[in-house]
Amino acid sequence: MEKIKENKAYIILGVILFILLNYLFYYFRVTFEGNTLAAFDYLFSEPQYLLYAFPLSFDVIDLFVPMFTVVFAVYVVIDKKNNKKKYKKGAEHGSAQWGSVQKDLKNMYDENDQYNNIIFSKNTKLRLDDKDAPFDVRRNKNVTVIGGSGSGKTRFIVKPNMLQMNASFVVTDPKGTIVNELGMALKNVGKYKIKIFNTINFAKSMRYNPLKYVYNEQDILKLVNTIMANTEGEGSKKGEDFWVKAERLLYQAYLSLIVSKFPKDEQHLGTLIDLISYSTVKEDDEDYKNPIDYLFEELEKEDNTHFAVKQYKLYKNAAGKTAKSILISCGARLAPLNIPALRDLISKDELNLDTLGDQGRKTALFVIVPDTDSTFNFIVSIMYSQLFNMLCTIADEKHRGSLPTHVRFILDEFANIGLIPNFEKLIATIRSRNISATIILQTLSQLKPIYKDSADTIIGNCDTSIFLGGKEKSTIKSLSEELGKETINDYNESKTLSNNDSFGQNYSKLGRELMTQDELLTMERDTCIVQIIGKRPFKDKKYDLHQHPRYKFHSDGKKYWFDIDKYLEALKNPKNQQKRNVPNNQTNQPEELKLTITTTKGSFEI
Repeated sequence: MEKIKENKAYIILGVILFILLNYLFYYFRVTFEGNTLAAFDYLFSEPQYLLYAFPLSFDVIDLFVPMFTVVFAVYVVIDKKNNKKKYKKGAEHGSAQWGSVQKDLKNMYDENDQYNNIIFSKNTKLRLDDKDAPFDVRRNKNVTVIGGSGSGKTRFIVKPNMLQMNASFVVTDPKGTIVNELGMALKNVGKYKIKIFNTINFAKSMRYNPLKYVYNEQDILKLVNTIMANTEGEGSKKGEDFWVKAERLLYQAYLSLIVSKFPKDEQHLGTLIDLISYSTVKEDDEDYKNPIDYLFEELEKEDNTHFAVKQYKLYKNAAGKTAKSILISCGARLAPLNIPALRDLISKDELNLDTLGDQGRKTALFVIVPDTDSTFNFIVSIMYSQLFNMLCTIADEKHRGSLPTHVRFILDEFANIGLIPNFEKLIATIRSRNISATIILQTLSQLKPIYKDSADTIIGNCDTSIFLGGKEKSTIKSLSEELGKETINDYNESKTLSNNDSFGQNYSKLGRELMTQDELLTMERDTCIVQIIGKRPFKDKKYDLHQHPRYKFHSDGKKYWFDIDKYLEALKNPKNQQKRNVPNNQTNQPEELKLTITTTKGSFEI
């Protein structure tokens, strides 16, 4: 029954054809007395005679010859339809091929303004500002860069794009040399505001206070999530759900208390670890109250609906012994905050992160992080998390959904900066806010341990991927499969030696990877592969930094060298005031701690 429905149109046409042939056979037989050739000749010269082919004839010839003809014709048509063969000449086993810059990248990059492009390789680039470009050539500006150690990620990707000076930049600088080599060019040529956050040498850093960018309870929750995701608690309790939830409650309560009631100069993360140190408990005395308990009692009298009060009450449900274990885990997790130099670094804010996307003078923020130690990476993760979320909020609330100045995150050694909560969601939504991220990795597998199942989502939200070289197996295998297969001609010769020698030739077509795994492993060091969504892959030479028009301002030695010490000194002491002393020796003792909280009944000091 289903087949009849599928071929209903052919059956109807067959019936019509049968009736027509029946008329014709009857008319020919009667009018031309069986002379078929004369009948057809007359029919073609006088087609209106078809109208006289009435009525339906039941003569054996008029009935069965048309019927046989129609049934046979309908059967052939239906059979051909059901067994239709698809042929794609030259692509029988795959149609992969390398892209052409002239053909495939037409209109995708700005030919009139070379600085309005993102540089991928020698010949491949993409328009940064594409508001006026046709929709079919627009792409998001998120990029994944894969390259093993020594493949030139900084030289061939980071530096050329920063010399474009077409956006505000947030750049991870693992070695701390990019700012030295490009800082002068950005400052003098691009008129950039240079900002430096250094977790290798705190003395060569501007201060960053995460609590400056906490405006509401949602920001507190995000901050706590970032801290928890990038630090570890005490012993076996660090992975247990109960202890983690209890710690969250305590951090949420204390941070809410700090940002809402403490003086400005005490609103920093150092105060958080101080509050924890004052939160003593006695296992044998459930009624014991520490100084922090009294602070929350006063706050509850003032406002019993305060977020801090509610979270603290939930935390206080823990018994004395349990609370002590929670506090020990908190102390272990936040131990770096006891280092005097780090406390000084986060005590104030000199970065003004909320201005990065503002109209006018652009900003370059260099985030210098160690690539061998992750002790302070949680601070860097907090910064990146706050930046992404805050810039999206500013774009939505102040600039109708899009920042006036594009902000490019160039995240070198992305796997070493810690976890940014909900990054898979952020990278999917930042495009419309005039924000983009370039994720730079040594291997694809680096993302899995950090972002788990979200790793593929993150990579999938990058419209462009660049392979600079490497040898990690899963990366090589994945890339070879992504490039696809091409169809090649195969030629075989055979010869049989016997009394009657025979010789044979055979031609066939085979499928072959566009680049096999061993070819990717042995790819020339000056070559890279660029994949842009919706386009064929490009095999091209890496960008020659020396060919950039602004390379002359790049420092390869003393000339144009950006001296961080002198720059920071000029910022902090414009009138040659005495340089502030940043404590570097961890044995230095901090001054006597005084914490003050203000309520409607006055100020309390602990």
